[in-house]
Amino acid sequence: MANYGSAALATKREAPKLSGEVFGALINLSGRRRFTSQRLVLYAVLAGQGQEDAIVIGREALGLFRAAHTTLINGSDTVPGIFCPALEEAYFGRTGGDRQIQAFMEHADRTLAAAERGARNTQELIAELVQITTPLLALLNQLTSIYEEQSKRHAVQMKNQLRAVITDIETIARQARMVSFNARVVAARSGVAGREFAVVANELSNITGEIDDMVKTALATATA
Repeated sequence: MANYGSAALATKREAPKLSGEVFGALINLSGRRRFTSQRLVLYAVLAGQGQEDAIVIGREALGLFRAAHTTLINGSDTVPGIFCPALEEAYFGRTGGDRQIQAFMEHADRTLAAAERGARNTQELIAELVQITTPLLALLNQLTSIYEEQSKRHAVQMKNQLRAVITDIETIARQARMVSFNARVVAARSGVAGREFAVVANELSNITGEIDDMVKTALATATA
């Protein structure tokens, strides 16, 4: 069973750097839990009705659900585990998200096992599974919203950092243009002796022009 202790141990390894791709993967995993939970319940009901292969498909859905949840809690080589206070609170705080999810998985496992055995309490277990799924879906939606909100905050933070870098580059470019202008003046006054100096001044001017183009491109990205 996953718990906060195992999540804490997982964070000892180097966590993947947060990026748009990483947040996309996290949101996808969180969404996968919601989809597979519904699929799991559907096939548990069908298994209770004796439909062929329903138990196999239900167990596959449970496996996907469990794998997604374990990755979101403990992390992997491509995504971090619990990486912010909001997620820590949602999973292990008063909400008890992890506890509810673990209980759902355990009950689903018992239900599928009962259906496979043809146990007399199968329908009762299915009814309970259906009942606990409604609050579970609300919880999964809440968790997905947290991942989405963190993704938006990260995007804003990255844009702000990019704007700060652009400001620094623009300052350097202005200084470089000033140096280039002064170098041309000195080269013009030096006549023949200043020709080589003029070449350097022209090259510096070209570089500042390239920097201006880069700044325009980066600024367009930052304000998109």
